[in-house]
Amino acid sequence: MAQQVELPNKLYFRIGEAAKIVGVKPYVLRYWETEFSILKPGKTPSRHRLYRRRDVEMLLEIKSLLYEEGFTIAGAKKRLKESENNREDEKDAPLIAPLEQTIATLPQSQNHLQLLRAIRDDLLVLYNMLT
Repeated sequence: MAQQVELPNKLYFRIGEAAKIVGVKPYVLRYWETEFSILKPGKTPSRHRLYRRRDVEMLLEIKSLLYEEGFTIAGAKKRLKESENNREDEKDAPLIAPLEQTIATLPQSQNHLQLLRAIRDDLLVLYNMLT
């Protein structure tokens, strides 16, 4: 099974950094880009590749499929497509109960209501700061 790799707290990684995290040479990542359409790193104006955090996570998954589970490129593509379809199916299903149901299940004490109001007020302040 895939070993857990701790990703640095960054949004973007250059190809050398991504290759080091994944544990392969940069040319392997460039090859995988040609084979796996899901990989689309951004490019700087000077044409350097910038991998997003989710790209590096995908690279780790691809490496696990190819190196640890023994899939071929075609098999790994198929597995990734199947898992992507499963994720889309999960998105259609409601993950959490509607807010009213959640609040109804909470104990109705004054402390809880005050806490919820304080959280709501904080969220509104944050929302207003972002808009």
